[in-house]
Amino acid sequence: MRPFFITASGTNVGKTLVTTALCSQLQQEGKAVTAIKPVISGYNPKDMGCDSALILRSCGVTPTPQLMEVISPWRYEAFLAPNMAAAIEGNPVDLNKLVEFCREHTSVESDIVLCEGVGGIMAPINDQHTVLDWIQELAWPVIMVCGSYLGAISHTLTAIESLKARGVSPKALILSETDGSTVLLADTATTLEKFLPPSIPIVKLPLIAPQDEIWTKVPLISWLCDL
Repeated sequence: MRPFFITASGTNVGKTLVTTALCSQLQQEGKAVTAIKPVISGYNPKDMGCDSALILRSCGVTPTPQLMEVISPWRYEAFLAPNMAAAIEGNPVDLNKLVEFCREHTSVESDIVLCEGVGGIMAPINDQHTVLDWIQELAWPVIMVCGSYLGAISHTLTAIESLKARGVSPKALILSETDGSTVLLADTATTLEKFLPPSIPIVKLPLIAPQDEIWTKVPLISWLCDL
């Protein structure tokens, strides 16, 4: 069993796209995959297109509110940072319980366990801890997702420096092309390569037109889990 934590330089840059693509492709390769999204904001139990539902679908499971609750125990309707949403709705994230929840899934009979984070790497999960604290406590290999918008290079390098300060080096950087960006995906990758060590491979993920099962159109990336 190999666990991976999927995080990002910010919100809405492609974490769920990468997570679902890995789920689908690894299963196509005959791997048993478990995927979780422990913390989710902007959650609607009737929305079968929310992140938790998409993850279940990419694993070949028909999503239901009950199953989404299983993989996402900390759910917030407000589209806010988890600490802000919890202040309104209750059910604050306890870091120890969060880490325990993730580790419980390593006992299942799966080849790969994927955990998708929430927001960006420094998003507060409660009033004392960020996603970075979650990553450090969990100590799983990290896959970093970032965009190609103007400013993404600074955001990406800052996120990686934050990881580095905690002794964490991403296994790979997924550069997901941003819709409408004025910066070319290839140029963003070329610049990042000048500042990152060869030990962090950069995977370019071109923009894909939205559709129900968009993860099926993502170029093969399942080799990441062989790192």
